[in-house]
Amino acid sequence: MLERGEGAHSPSICTPLVGKDRKELLTELAEILLKKPDIIEWRLDFYEEIQDINSVLSAAKDIYENSERTPILLTVRSQKEGGQPISLSEKEVVAILAEVCKHPYVAIIDFEVSNQPEHIRYLREVSKENNKKLVLSYHNFSFTPPKAEIFKSLFLAEFYGADAAKAAVMPQNNQDVLTLLEATREAEKELTIPLITMSMGGLGAISRIVGWMYGSSVTFAVGKSSSAPGQVPIDELRKIIQLTKKVTDPENYHSHQIVSM
Repeated sequence: MLERGEGAHSPSICTPLVGKDRKELLTELAEILLKKPDIIEWRLDFYEEIQDINSVLSAAKDIYENSERTPILLTVRSQKEGGQPISLSEKEVVAILAEVCKHPYVAIIDFEVSNQPEHIRYLREVSKENNKKLVLSYHNFSFTPPKAEIFKSLFLAEFYGADAAKAAVMPQNNQDVLTLLEATREAEKELTIPLITMSMGGLGAISRIVGWMYGSSVTFAVGKSSSAPGQVPIDELRKIIQLTKKVTDPENYHSHQIVSM
């Protein structure tokens, strides 16, 4: 589900679930499951009744019971990092994530590494107590920061005891995409936890295809609806990754004799 290792395996493919109510969620889930993702991310910030914990738990149970055992990643993305506007404070979001952790409905929770340290530590404690994985994430939808800053966000995730570190940034040019990939490669060598990294938008789409070669263990793809710019439809992404693995496998290389005429 969350495995570490530069280029060792194909990445897990995660697809977003962004329905605004239970009916939409279950309809979307049924369509996504036909495409057999490895992980499903429920973007709870899209859910209209996010402020009602009983509604959230009921919807989480519905998703869990209809997910065909596909692991569920629960995310409440903050507006400051590209999420939907919600009326909840950070403390209230923490309370929701902690409560859902106490049930079997999700396998992983995502929380931003820029949040208050006491909230991060509390969710780390609650998630461990309930055998849930914790992803600590960083998102920049405006630009790609310097490599050192990307690395710092990934390092902080490990420092706080996360099970995986995530960084998603927006490129302004091709060099920015390389910056993200270089930061991923360097972090993969230095850190001990799995990484999830991507360059967003059309320019960054290539990182969703080859990021696993640099150490990213998960890539995000469109199942029915996109949750971030640059996501590729899951069927196409899977085929492209498989082809990339095939053509880059040293065992498929053959020596060719060049004959001069």
